[in-house]
Formats: sequence, structure tokens, C-alpha cells
Amino acid sequence: EHKVTGVIAMIDLLIKDLDTDMTEAEVEEKNAQKAYEELTADAASKRAADVKAISVKQTSLADFEESKVSAEGEHKVTARELQATQMFEMELHQECDWLSQNYDLRKSARTEEIESLHQAKAILSGADFTLLEVSSTSTALSSSGAAVDTHSVAPARRLRGA
Repeated sequence: EHKVTGVIAMIDLLIKDLDTDMTEAEVEEKNAQKAYEELTADAASKRAADVKAISVKQTSLADFEESKVSAEGEHKVTARELQATQMFEMELHQECDWLSQNYDLRKSARTEEIESLHQAKAILSGADFTLLEVSSTSTALSSSGAAVDTHSVAPARRLRGA
């Protein structure tokens, strides 16, 4: 009987050890399953966060590209406007240079024109300038031999000759 009890005690001990091992294995498997589920959930949330970050970056990139295209278009328009302004400035500068260089000539021409208009007005009012000697840059001899301004006398000749 002692032998049988020893064998049964040994079998009971083995059963207990097996139960303990199985309980430990179940706990370890539950812990491993829990860790796996946590890892899977973390991976899924990380993947979702990465997808969202990629989406945000793609949207941002599209906005930047749109801004770039818009800025390039504005740059082209501004460059054309600048070029047109520079051309206008150059033309204006040339015109001002010409006016400055020819100021004295234009002033004397304007003065002669004003004198001619005064004389024409006087002739139309009845004044006679046939005997008047005018000192001017363009003078000629009249039929009487006197020096006369051909510009100012010409209207009087035309009026009398008509």
C-alpha cells in the first residue's frame, strides 16, 4: 500500500504540477494575447496617424504648389509691367532729352510764331507793314531794296496781291 500511495502521491503531484503549468501557460497566453492586441491596436492607431499625416502633407503640398503657380503667374505679370514701365521711362527720358536739347530752337520758333500771329492780327485789323523793316534771322530784299522778314511780310503781300 505504501508503494501504491507513493505512486498516487506522485501522480497527484504530477497532476498538480501539470495544473500549475497549465494555469501558468493560460495566464502567459492571455498576457501574450493582450500584448498582441495592444501591439495591433498601437500599430493600427500609428498607421491611422501616419495616413492622416500623409493626407495633411499632401494637402499642404498641393496648397504650396498652387501658391507657387500663382506666384509665378504674378511674377510674370509684374515682370511685364516692370518692362513696360522701364520702356516708358526710357521713351520719356529720350523725349525730355530732346526737349532739353532743342529748347532754345523751340523757344525762338515759338517767339517767331507769336510775332507772326501778332502781325497777322494787326494786318487783319488794317495795319500796313510794307515799309517796316524787321530784323530777323530770315531776311530778304524787297523790290525797293529794303530788308524785310519774309515770314511776317508774306501775309501782307498775299492780302494785297489778292
